[in-house]
Amino acid sequence: MGELFLPPELSCEIAEIYATMAESYDQVAKQISLTCQGCPDNCCDSYFQHYTYCEWAYLWEGIRKLDDDQLDHITAQAKAYVHESTDLISKQIRPQIPCPLLSEEGLCGLYAHRLMICRTHGVPATLTRPDGQHMRFPGCFRCQEIVKDRYAVEADAPAMERTILYQRLAQLESRFLGHKRHLYPRIKMTIAEMIVKGPPQDIKSCIKGQEDCL
Repeated sequence: MGELFLPPELSCEIAEIYATMAESYDQVAKQISLTCQGCPDNCCDSYFQHYTYCEWAYLWEGIRKLDDDQLDHITAQAKAYVHESTDLISKQIRPQIPCPLLSEEGLCGLYAHRLMICRTHGVPATLTRPDGQHMRFPGCFRCQEIVKDRYAVEADAPAMERTILYQRLAQLESRFLGHKRHLYPRIKMTIAEMIVKGPPQDIKSCIKGQEDCL
């Protein structure tokens, strides 16, 4: 048994979810006057992990469009990332390593297929968990500085509501994996690991687990 492919209708739907995320992000960023221009930091060296097979498959839709030289380059970068991050985590150090998709110009080399966390990180955000707990995220360091200067209370600042977007992605994940969803192991992977491991595989391959990342 082989690779899991996103059906065209689900690929279009995840693109629509991402577009809504981008629109919501831009609205909040505009309200608080947040821009990445001239920022001394780069969020693409943050240690982000991702949790859905549908996003993993969508990422690979973009990777397949790269030419051989680009693919070889990002694969080598991804292997180096996995090796270095594994070593740092074993020392209880949170990795801060450039994403293997980051170009020499400091831009995402697969921007149209970047994942959810890449699209939502930066601005303040709120989320209501399935257990009813309400959470608020302050945004990146530059965002926190702006909010501190402009608002008497952090909660007064506009925030991106992530709940519905996360719910839509969860629903899409259920449709993607279908009635076998409960058989697939949960994933918690960096983009580098998704690249090194290759496209998501069907249940026969998944049972082998995630420990075979190089």
